[in-house]
Amino acid sequence: MEGKTEFVVFCIENLASRLGKNAADVYLALTDEKKFLSMYIIPNYEILHTQSKEYIIDDLLEAAKEAGVKI
Repeated sequence: MEGKTEFVVFCIENLASRLGKNAADVYLALTDEKKFLSMYIIPNYEILHTQSKEYIIDDLLEAAKEAGVKI
């Protein structure tokens, strides 16, 4: 689980950086009623963590948009 936790932190920090937002606000957006963190990021850890930072962040932004998650 340690690798997944570190990956989640990586995702939150890099999404926040890309969007110019506070990491705490990004975390809250990812864990809102849509549960994007537990329904998308964690289940796709095995695939996503092998990709480049840019690919991961682009993928997360696109998937969040499609899921109606406002980050």
